[in-house]
Amino acid sequence: MSTQASLPFGLSPARYGLDTAFCLAVAILIAWGLVMVASASVAVSERMADASTLYYFKRQFMFMALGLGCATIAFAVPMKSWESTGPLLLMLALVLLVLVLVPGIGVVRNGARRWIPIGPFLLQVSEPARLAVIVYLAGYIVRRQVPLRTTTVGLFAPFIPLAIVGMLLIGERDFGATAILMGVALLMLFIGGARLRDMAVIGVSVGAVLALLIAIAPYRVKRVIGFLNPELDPRGDNFQLVQSLIAVARGEWSGVGLGNSLQKLLYLPEMHTDFIFAILAEEFGLIGIVVLIVLFATLVWRGFAIGRVAEAMNCRFSAYLCYGLSGWFGLQSLINMAVNMGSLPTKGLTLPFISYGGSSLITVCVMAALILRVDYENRFMQAGHPGIGGRAGAPDALARRAGGGTASRAESGNKLFAFFRRRGGRS
Repeated sequence: MSTQASLPFGLSPARYGLDTAFCLAVAILIAWGLVMVASASVAVSERMADASTLYYFKRQFMFMALGLGCATIAFAVPMKSWESTGPLLLMLALVLLVLVLVPGIGVVRNGARRWIPIGPFLLQVSEPARLAVIVYLAGYIVRRQVPLRTTTVGLFAPFIPLAIVGMLLIGERDFGATAILMGVALLMLFIGGARLRDMAVIGVSVGAVLALLIAIAPYRVKRVIGFLNPELDPRGDNFQLVQSLIAVARGEWSGVGLGNSLQKLLYLPEMHTDFIFAILAEEFGLIGIVVLIVLFATLVWRGFAIGRVAEAMNCRFSAYLCYGLSGWFGLQSLINMAVNMGSLPTKGLTLPFISYGGSSLITVCVMAALILRVDYENRFMQAGHPGIGGRAGAPDALARRAGGGTASRAESGNKLFAFFRRRGGRS
């Protein structure tokens, strides 16, 4: 097999390295996130006794270092090992989700019990738990692909652990994490080949349950009412939403400039965590918003592209994991931005790589490392070294799909959604 036949522009794997666009997008988002945390947290840092104005920036920098360290470790682990440890990771996730609900262990903040103290660090268990569930689900799709595609039981079976995890997350009052997890799970199962009629039943059922959870919780009902009528109580329940909209509106086209936000001066609650996008929009304007959307779109696009190559090489676990992680990046960033702009009800979800928070930053760094590990194994096999992460004969299969010619980046991108065209025969 010709090595150059599998890579864009005829470059060898050694020269080409990892996915340039994905790495560059991650690097820019991490750096931009540090800058935004430093800018958005100045006022709230000053309110803290004996704290400098860079208190949150220093902690976020420390979290970044921890995240990159964890990402390095995750990158060093072969995909075969991740696949084989999926059930164990699911068990560890369930243990963490149960422990956080135990009085005396879990920490309560703003009425939610989501954190376990580990020394000076608070671990938000929903972040690593969701990652563990996605790893498990990718393995399940590979192990049970025939029942998944041909029987109703094959689709319903993975929703037993998903339902347990979802109930534990709801017990922590983390509705947003539950919705993201269910959305990503449905995406992965759909790509994995589940029958459309079964997916429709599951989708409607999940939607009905989520709607019921909103209806039976008064504080969630208030958020929905506030979303529909933000002008009703601008100094009460809708205060945060109104202040966020003011911040976004002040940004106009080019923003008021880095560090010049007024809403971060304690007008907007959670300005350095869940609502940091509003401060970014105020300081960088529409131009900054478009650049941010392009960066997240690049993550999703390249993540799906890497997964598509893995699927073509018969590395199905790697492929489904890439699809799930990329979907998580896209869905959570989209929901966070929509909440900040009043397009969705207020929800406590961080903006990946940008919002302050150790658990979130470390988890998304590990997620990015896993996608890059798949990319590394793809390139290793393309260079003619099978066995690191795929199955025997995978390079030849890829060569047949590629037609023996050199693939351009544009052609590679066009193949991302080829699986949608193949679904006609699976339904």
